Amino acid sequence: MGDVGVATSPDANAQYWNPSKYAFTKDNFGFALSYTPWLRQLVNDINLAYLAGYYKLDPYQTFGASLRYFSMGNVILTDQNGTNLANVSPNEFAFDISYSRKLSDNLSGGIALRYIRSDLSGGIGAETYSPGHAFSSDVSFYYNKNFGESSNDQSVSAGINLSNIGSKISYDDGQNKEFLPANLRLGATYSKEFDSNNSIALSFDLNKLMVPTPKQSTGTANGSGGIVLPDNYSNMSAVSSIFSSFTDAPGGMKEEFREINYSMGVEYWYNHQFAIRGGYFHESESKGNRKFFSTGLGIKMNICSIDFSYLIPIHQNNPLANTIRFTLLFDIKSFTKTKKEE
Repeated sequence: MGDVGVATSPDANAQYWNPSKYAFTKDNFGFALSYTPWLRQLVNDINLAYLAGYYKLDPYQTFGASLRYFSMGNVILTDQNGTNLANVSPNEFAFDISYSRKLSDNLSGGIALRYIRSDLSGGIGAETYSPGHAFSSDVSFYYNKNFGESSNDQSVSAGINLSNIGSKISYDDGQNKEFLPANLRLGATYSKEFDSNNSIALSFDLNKLMVPTPKQSTGTANGSGGIVLPDNYSNMSAVSSIFSSFTDAPGGMKEEFREINYSMGVEYWYNHQFAIRGGYFHESESKGNRKFFSTGLGIKMNICSIDFSYLIPIHQNNPLANTIRFTLLFDIKSFTKTKKEE
């Protein structure tokens, strides 16, 4: 659905998009497993895996947790002369826990705490490079309102998630520290149930990276330009960088708006068992130029749901081309019923 998710219907993957959605889940327990072969146009051994789940303490409170693991495949390290030094397997993982609570019949809030470990050198060069460690948190809210002739055949929802607010990360024992990708995500969803067999949902998200904006240098003696970090980059705190990220773009407000990514998606369900999805993601040419359509299918069975998506980039020779994602969502309540029936 074009990477929308902050205000879509709650499920086990809410830990990533918006943890406060867990408070509105219908089941008491559930979990999901996702797998993405990444950058298949370039290499065949980079993968992203994600495991998430939740447990409802009562109708108002829910705990969630997730583990995200990113394997960067096999990397050959060389010295400045091109001599092979070692084969390493860099990787990163993040572990989250969250707590969400209903604040009213239509509003919920949530917080998440995260530990991040990033090993880019694969243990080589330990005297110079070390794995990066960091802690961060998310703060989120979710609003849902049902209306219509039957009081539930239509609904609107809205969400906000401020994610990755936390410490900086360093790969050289603190000599140089980098900002985590703090992010602001806003979104809304409109859902319509036409009858017992047909329903549709339309979603729209906005994303703003809340880190200092680098400047483009005017050029060097040989005519090439480069990236110049703000003067106070090393001394700027993570919190101050979040606030300054809304006003520090060298190009003024015009560039600030270019730093906002937007995505939109549509989801159609037939008989609550078969789903067809599509979406679009847009990023400015000067801020990464990620532009792609996505399409996917979902099938809901007795004890689990299977989701599949395929990414279609706008530009040719895009490294994101042919990106495929698989997700399994398990309905523990249905599984329990099946076991009892047996």
